[in-house]
Amino acid sequence: MSAIIITDAAHDYLAELLAKQSGTDIGIRIFITQPGTPSAETCIAYCKPAERNPDDTALALKSFTAWIDSVSEPFLEDAVVDYASDRMGGQLTIKAPNAKVPMIDEDSPLGERINYYLQTEINPGLASHGGQVSLVDIVEEGVAVLRFGGGCQGCGMVDMTLKDGVEKTLLERIPDLKGVRDATDHSNRENAYY
Repeated sequence: MSAIIITDAAHDYLAELLAKQSGTDIGIRIFITQPGTPSAETCIAYCKPAERNPDDTALALKSFTAWIDSVSEPFLEDAVVDYASDRMGGQLTIKAPNAKVPMIDEDSPLGERINYYLQTEINPGLASHGGQVSLVDIVEEGVAVLRFGGGCQGCGMVDMTLKDGVEKTLLERIPDLKGVRDATDHSNRENAYY
């Protein structure tokens, strides 16, 4: 269970907003963009049934369900969602003191560190092109084998993205990483960005 606190005032405000939405079973989704980095931002969005991720944690509240993004969940520890009325109407606030705190260190296993930087720094940039990259394996004492998906698969720029973007970022962040290799079959160019 997530350790996020949603105050009664925030619950009532969100329930009122959700009641105005057309459709049934709409909840909210709480997530952090670029968690564990200085650019982390905590977000709340409407969440229709089709938008739920199977890895999300469901937080059943009195009037609706809050879906907590699985990658963001550790960074939402001690987070408080509140609503305060003022002369202009009111404001929903989210205080997440751990949103910018990295959940890894140099003693974390190599795979965890690679996945952390893929999720927090690399994939947010690739997402604008409909792409993503994931760790397949670690071979030869420290070479990461990566798979590109979405708009990256078949993209003519993938070699540059791998070398100048992904590998450069990972090598800067993880000194004991020896290199990266692409395991993707780029002959299928159907959804390629370029």
